[in-house]
Amino acid sequence: MPPLRSRVLVVLLLVAGVAACQRALNVRSYPTPESLYAAGLAAYEQGKVADAITAFEKLTFDLPTRDTLLTRAHWYLGQARRKNAERLLAAQSFLRLAEQHPGDSLADDALYMAALSYREMWRRPSLDAEYGVLAQSQFRLLQDVFPNSPFADSSARKLAELEEWFAAKDYETGMHYYRRRAYDSAILYFQDVVRKYPNTDKARQSMLQLVRIFRLPVINYVEDAVEVCNALRAGFPTDPDVLELCAEPAPEGVPATGR
Repeated sequence: MPPLRSRVLVVLLLVAGVAACQRALNVRSYPTPESLYAAGLAAYEQGKVADAITAFEKLTFDLPTRDTLLTRAHWYLGQARRKNAERLLAAQSFLRLAEQHPGDSLADDALYMAALSYREMWRRPSLDAEYGVLAQSQFRLLQDVFPNSPFADSSARKLAELEEWFAAKDYETGMHYYRRRAYDSAILYFQDVVRKYPNTDKARQSMLQLVRIFRLPVINYVEDAVEVCNALRAGFPTDPDVLELCAEPAPEGVPATGR
């Protein structure tokens, strides 16, 4: 066994080495933007996101607008913040890039990443849809401003997914009122789903719910029920729920068959 004093010294040296490795990046150690950018990029690639954020954030404050490093600093600041689970701050970094440098080759990438960051913050349809709305606006802006972007198709898919979630949120609100027999409010929400999100499955389900409500004795909107059933049969001619709920009445003189 080595002497206790030697063992203690070894431990102290190891602790000092670990502390040195974990020491936060000191921006003053990098006197030029190029050296600080290189240090931030190295930290990012090594997974030291806190150091990367420190370096790139400093650069976004200090670099002049026309400096070619500025857009890259915004880009990596956004990426580092995403890795650090700071999605709102990440979205803001990406948007600054896209808004301040719309002609840069990273502008459409940044819009997509901003939209994606907002999208990831809306975790369930039942939650507040504020970030879903922000994501939707950025995906749409990307498609409008950069129709030939490599992210255009992906944005279209994300928009379709968002529509399903928006529709689900309004549908569940309609069901909430339906269960509490607040039928007028339920009708408004179901009609909104059909009008605003016609290509979603919740639109079909909302139309089915409308037929059920219109047929209730306390409502008795017979003509409205028939109109919605006609639309359902036209749009979903083989759907089992539609066939069951909106079965064609038997011709006069022919008995109806039960299911």
